[in-house]
Amino acid sequence: QVQLVESGGGSVQAGGSLRLSCAASRYTVSNFMYLGWFRQAPGKEREGVAGIYIGGGRTTYADSVKGRFTTSQDNAKNTVYLQMNSLKPEDTAMYYCAASYGRVGFDMTYLLLPYKYDIWGQGTQVTVSS
Repeated sequence: QVQLVESGGGSVQAGGSLRLSCAASRYTVSNFMYLGWFRQAPGKEREGVAGIYIGGGRTTYADSVKGRFTTSQDNAKNTVYLQMNSLKPEDTAMYYCAASYGRVGFDMTYLLLPYKYDIWGQGTQVTVSS
């Protein structure tokens, strides 16, 4: 069974940085069509944060994190990363990575839509204090 495992969450002060990792087991990351990062704060809906189209490396970001977050892939380590800089208290949430084997009619808007994904990790908590 294919699994995604996130790590790297933790507590940090505002302005700090964290790097989240999403490792795939029993599957090669480069064989997914795209991977995404999502977050969900208590009482709020899950929102797309960042996504990467594996084949070409194109990325997309939510407006709330543009210029602060960067997602990248390391095929040698079978891992996708989310580098988060200049963190704010409003970034506090459970962060999930997700992957898709592919979608007919794919376009880049799919990357931030949770229902366009097939597999989800268990999540890692990020807490930013002011």
